[in-house]
Order: sequence, then C-alpha cells, then structure tokens
Amino acid sequence: MNSKQIRAGAAAMTGVLLLGACGGGGPGGSGGDFTDGKLVLAILNDQSGIYKDASGPNSVKAVRMAVADYKEKYGDKAVVDDIEVTSTDHQNKPDIANTKAKELYERGGADVILDVPTSSAALAVANQAKSHKKLFLDVSAATTELTGGQCNKYTFQWAYNTYMLANGTGTTVTQNGDKKWHIIYPDYQFGQDMAKSFTEAIKGAGGTVQGTIPTPFPNDNFATFLTKAGSTNPDVIGTMQAGGDLINVVKQFNESGLKDKGINLAVGLMLITDIHSLGVDQFAGTMFTDAWYWNMDAESRGWADRFRDETGTRPTFEHAGNYSAALQYLEAVQEAGTDDADAVVGKLENKKINDVFLRNGEVRAKDHLVVHDAYLARVREPSEVKEPWDYEEIVTTIPAAKAFPPAEASACSM
Repeated sequence: MNSKQIRAGAAAMTGVLLLGACGGGGPGGSGGDFTDGKLVLAILNDQSGIYKDASGPNSVKAVRMAVADYKEKYGDKAVVDDIEVTSTDHQNKPDIANTKAKELYERGGADVILDVPTSSAALAVANQAKSHKKLFLDVSAATTELTGGQCNKYTFQWAYNTYMLANGTGTTVTQNGDKKWHIIYPDYQFGQDMAKSFTEAIKGAGGTVQGTIPTPFPNDNFATFLTKAGSTNPDVIGTMQAGGDLINVVKQFNESGLKDKGINLAVGLMLITDIHSLGVDQFAGTMFTDAWYWNMDAESRGWADRFRDETGTRPTFEHAGNYSAALQYLEAVQEAGTDDADAVVGKLENKKINDVFLRNGEVRAKDHLVVHDAYLARVREPSEVKEPWDYEEIVTTIPAAKAFPPAEASACSM
C-alpha cells in the first residue's frame, strides 16, 4: 500500500470533511510551504458518551465555522487553500486517545489536534504531540498538568483549568458562608486535580474540607457517595463530576433529602447543556465558574446565533473555545506562511487575543496556558428564564490575571 492509499484510508476512518478547493497554497497556489500542499485540523473528542453534548460533534461544526471565517477574511490572500477537518471518537479512554493521536499525526496528516476532553486522554495526546513535534490545542480538558509538570513545546491549554474553576467557585462559596466542605470527585486525573485545586481554594478562603471521596468514572449511581459525604454534616458537598455524571449527581442529590438537612451542593464544572438536560429548576440558584456564556454580550450572541443555525442548539464554552483555538491557529499559520509546527508555535507564543471566546486573552510563552477573563455565574430561577437556553446570569467578571495562576507559579519547564 502506498502513502496516498494509507492517507485515504485514514481519512475515511476518521470521517473527513473537506473545505475549499483541492491543491492550493494561497498566493501563487504552489502549496510549497505546506505538507502535501494542505492543512489538516483534527478534532479528537467524545462523540458518543457522557461528554458528547458538551463538545462532541458540534465542536467539529465550530471548527468548520472557523475555517469558513478564515477563508472569508483572507480570500485569495490565504496562504493555504486546501484545509481539511477530520474528527475521531476517543471514547474518553486514554489508551484509545493515545492510539488515535498517533494515527492522526502519522497517517492522517494532522497538523494540529484540537479539543480532547478527559484529562487522562489529553495528557496522552500531549505526549504524542511532543514526540511527533505537532501541535495540540487542548480545549476541553482541565488538568493543570498540561501546562505544569507535563507541559511541552507543542501543547497549549486554551479554555480553562481546575485552578480557574476552584478559584472562582470554591473561594466564593466559602466566603459566602459555606465553610465546611465534603468533596466527591471522579477518580481520574481531572477529578484528582479538581479535588486538589478546590481544597487549596477553600482553605485559602478560610474553610475546611472534611473529606474527599473518589468515585468510579464514568458512573450512574452516586447515592452511597452522597450519603457518606452528608454523614459528616458539612455546609456544602462539592461535586467535581462533569457531563452525564454531573447530571446523575444533581438528580440523586435532589432526591436524597440532604437539602432538607441544610446541606448545599456546589458544582465544580457545569456547562449549559447540563442545565438544559436536567432542567433549570434542578440547578436554580447554583453558583459556578464559567469560561464563556453565549448570551453575555452582543458579540457572543451574534456568534451563538450562527452556531444555532448550524447545529440547532446553543453553544457551550467548549464549542466556542474550539472555534477560537482553530481560528487563532489559522491566523498563526497565515502569519507564519507555513504549517511548520515550530514556526506556528512562535507566532502563538505571547500573542494577545480578543475574539468571540477570549476576552483579554494572552498565550503565555512560559507554559502555553491561555489566560483570559472568566465569569462567576448563577443559574437563573425558572421564572427568570425569558427565552430557551438563557439559563445563566453573569454575576461578575474575574480578570484574567486573577482567574488563572501566575506564570511564576508554573511548574512547566520546556
């Protein structure tokens, strides 16, 4: 089998979406500065499991929107005409993510991999990015290890991390009076990092953590863990689950009677799809930290309207984050005039960005953490919801410098 046949097979396997004309290479049309005369963006995420709604297939559509906007902006001045978008399901399993990333870089011709929810999977992809010297723009995984002890030159963390979530929600809830916490968390990298980050934030705000309870991932029965956490009579139980697991936790907490005992529930990571799935009444009044909200201003709403036209639904911050990461990657390629990874990394580092997702954004060169404004949000009461999907009220903006850990605190060494 020759190399063209191998690439064709890999494309078929991952579900290729072609955008733009074949051949190409921008002005002059030679494509001489691009591998095979084209650019390949690969989305690796959960296409069928508990994180499907949070990111999943609609993040592929968000990336396609970024490609379309890039082409519309530059027209015949674009440095590459042939841009290919592929998508693959990693099933939230690090071993599958590792294998798929290797295939995408080696046989799929991927110049960049985007998204990758599930922190253990993202860390596996980061290792593949490092060994292949190809880019990985993480959007949906939150472990601080990606820009900490396991950082590398080719990996960027675009949307959020566990520090951002804990610094907003853990600190605020504790300062508002819920001093005694018990934490339940999914027993893998993300959950472990969340428990650690929240514990540090809670203690820093004058609170105490009475205990931390690991739970299987994924899981559908949390009754035993909630009962155990409630037995210590905390002010609040902090749940670090996400996606489908979070929906199960909230539903079972509301059925448990713990609320009647004066125990509150704090959510570490929540997306608008979680609220929509279970119902706004189930989350009403909950405070949480968000990286972006579709109806927070006119610019966000305008893009969200376009997204709705494409998908039939409103975007999560992960959808908007994938759009932003793809668009800024294309802008860096345009500036570099090549898909050479080292050249593109050089254009991304220290870049200051204001786009539909990133406000006061900056790509830190030291650790490749993308810092930006974050938002403390409250879930509206049902009577406050005036249109479908408008479930959040932005209570306050957390400036980028306060939302993320300082560069000097980073354990990253590239």
